[in-house]
Amino acid sequence: MEKAQIKVMDNGSLKVTGDVELIDAEGNLYQTKKVFSLCRCGLSRNMPFCDASHKGKFESCVRAEKILDE
Repeated sequence: MEKAQIKVMDNGSLKVTGDVELIDAEGNLYQTKKVFSLCRCGLSRNMPFCDASHKGKFESCVRAEKILDE
């Protein structure tokens, strides 16, 4: 089984790749492809998916904490 990956895009969406099911709060399954993007700005007209409405209106460049080997 392929490991799923969620990548936090700078100033944009959450890019999801791999074998994953997207389910709403009631347990209903969304139709997805092997690669899709989830909105994190709240501006999409196609929630929970990104439709690029964030362009020029959303800024966020987060990074994971780097763990140093001891």
